[in-house]
Amino acid sequence: MALGLLSLLALFLASGLRHAVYVVIATLVIGGLAAWLGGTAMSRARKGRTRRPGGAVAGIVLGLLGLAFSGLTLIVFALFWNQLSTYWNCTSAANTVIAQQSCQHQLSRTISNDFGPFSAKG
Repeated sequence: MALGLLSLLALFLASGLRHAVYVVIATLVIGGLAAWLGGTAMSRARKGRTRRPGGAVAGIVLGLLGLAFSGLTLIVFALFWNQLSTYWNCTSAANTVIAQQSCQHQLSRTISNDFGPFSAKG
């Protein structure tokens, strides 16, 4: 269960685009490990005809959620790497709120232009 929680919390701790990729890959591994350990704990309890371990189901659920969110994040990074890299560089240099809003507008405009009706316009 602790690994499942760690995999979800680590997604929020990623800072910087290049650093975030490594964190997301690590959360993918940790989430998979949490789901696997929860599944083996449940199967061992079933084979031993003992009561189910308390955190096994929670570990499986949280691990699978960590896997899902990490996988989706990696897909988004793969699809929008150039746009996100440009956005990250823009916001790193932005010193005012107006400059940050300009970066956000530029990101949404490039995604809209590159991916047409599949992107959220705003």
